[in-house]
Amino acid sequence: QVQLVESGGGLVQPGGSLRLSCAASGSIGSIYGMAWYRQAPGKQRELVATINTNGMTYYVDSVNGRFTISRDNAKTTWNLQMSSLKPEDTAVYYCNAYSQLLPGPYWGQGTQVTVSS
Repeated sequence: QVQLVESGGGLVQPGGSLRLSCAASGSIGSIYGMAWYRQAPGKQRELVATINTNGMTYYVDSVNGRFTISRDNAKTTWNLQMSSLKPEDTAVYYCNAYSQLLPGPYWGQGTQVTVSS
């Protein structure tokens, strides 16, 4: 089992920045990669970014160039640095740990990000 705890959400003005973190514990050796998903009101949950154990990253087009996914050297904490935030980035953000296929079976509790003036 893997436990994921997120932090870092909040309210920010358009153009601002936020940093989300996801701390993993438990059987972290089984994790191949970490993803961030988001779900806006009335919409389906969508994949935002991924990073695998080799450091390879992927970003959905709508955030490419504005968001950066990273991990610490111990591979127990993953971060999502969000810059140039837009109102359409408003959503609940979830971290997700996967071994092979996305999404993996482990989810964080979700953290609210609201971009509004």
